[in-house]
Amino acid sequence: MVWLWTDILIWLLVVLCIIGGYYSSKHPHLREPWKRVAQSSVAVASGTFLAAFIIVGLLDSLHFKAGENDPDHGEVISALDVVMRPLRKNQEKTYSAPFALHLFAKETVEMPDGSQQRIYPRLKHGGAHLESEEERAADIYQNVISALLMALITWMILVAMVGLWRSEGRTFKETISVWICVRCRVQLGVSKGFPWPTLLWTAMLLLILLFLMITLGGKYHILGTDKVGEDVLYQALKSIRTGLVIGTLTTMVMLPAAILLGVMAGYFRGWIDDVIQYLYTTLNSIPGVLLIAASVLMLQVYMDNHADEFASVIERADLRLLFLCIILGITSWTGLCRLLRGEAMKIRELDYVQASQAFGVSHMRILMRHLVPNVMHIVLITIVLDFSGLVLAEAVLSYINIGVDPTTQSWGNMINSARLEMAREPVVWWSLSAALIFMFTLVLSANLLSDRVRDAFDPKLRGIQ
Repeated sequence: MVWLWTDILIWLLVVLCIIGGYYSSKHPHLREPWKRVAQSSVAVASGTFLAAFIIVGLLDSLHFKAGENDPDHGEVISALDVVMRPLRKNQEKTYSAPFALHLFAKETVEMPDGSQQRIYPRLKHGGAHLESEEERAADIYQNVISALLMALITWMILVAMVGLWRSEGRTFKETISVWICVRCRVQLGVSKGFPWPTLLWTAMLLLILLFLMITLGGKYHILGTDKVGEDVLYQALKSIRTGLVIGTLTTMVMLPAAILLGVMAGYFRGWIDDVIQYLYTTLNSIPGVLLIAASVLMLQVYMDNHADEFASVIERADLRLLFLCIILGITSWTGLCRLLRGEAMKIRELDYVQASQAFGVSHMRILMRHLVPNVMHIVLITIVLDFSGLVLAEAVLSYINIGVDPTTQSWGNMINSARLEMAREPVVWWSLSAALIFMFTLVLSANLLSDRVRDAFDPKLRGIQ
């Protein structure tokens, strides 16, 4: 195994989430809000999509050096690279459109009779099993039908397993109806609880997409290829890890300082409030882009002067990604800190906080038991908004060459490369479209889930749910 810094932090975050889930399950005041989240169909659907993104990101965070018998001998690859080897290895010469059999641009090719003609050359891998372009439509149709059948069979097995697990004395027909039909659940008196139909139908959609990639990905370039002939679907899937790292690790960097300083400033007031205000006001006065640019350039100079400290290109790129997360976290905590300060100033004047102070309860206990739980809904909203903004900020920073390393697969680098592609005639649109679709799905899923989590954890809304 090869452990990169971001790999360690990602898996540490997974462990912390597991510990947090176990802790929440043992405390009713935390368990009940999560139960309300789990009863929301929107939360279950968006959470299922997020889980799919997270699984891809975690597979891409298991790095190891390929063995002697491996075609990638000596390279540092991830588990996702192994799973997606056909997409990674089926590289063409240059651009090709989705499901195309020929290159996107004409080239001068020498014919068997010695003459030269400008034609669209045939791809080496995309549709190589076909004799002519007339066979493509029928072949795609057959593969789509095959993928749908495999997805349906897998989904029916999943439904049967869930039904048998949660039969609760019903007949098999009633059990299956309960888990796939919302109306049947109401008729049988099980309208409340976990929305299994939503989960199963969302899983059906993901299974269809998965089997379509399996059946078509090895035969065609589903989303086309880029300038150097690399599969765009492979780039989009590899970019998921970068988006998750930027969104989660940066948030984890800024959260402790924002929560601690914001709540302390609002609760203690006085000189503590003045010092914290001076700190985040000073930091806000520094243009964030200039600070990020200066920090990244300093890191780049260090890596160039100490090249012998990095065993591979991927380690250099990983250090730059980690450093970018730290800098973004340092420059993005001030907004949340200001919000929490204002909310803490309001909460400290409430009767139960004043009563706690009168009874001599320690300040730390008041902060942890009364203030922090009552500002967590603001923290959750800000986390998701910042997550969405950070995923988009990575694209902007890559556009001006101060984002992630150019060798790192990211949606920002894909959009940056699409600048010139959109100016071509005809337009190469698929790289930009793929990056935008994946970014849109990730950000939308996170926003929908966060809304339900906010509603469940907001103390002001618990009484009306």
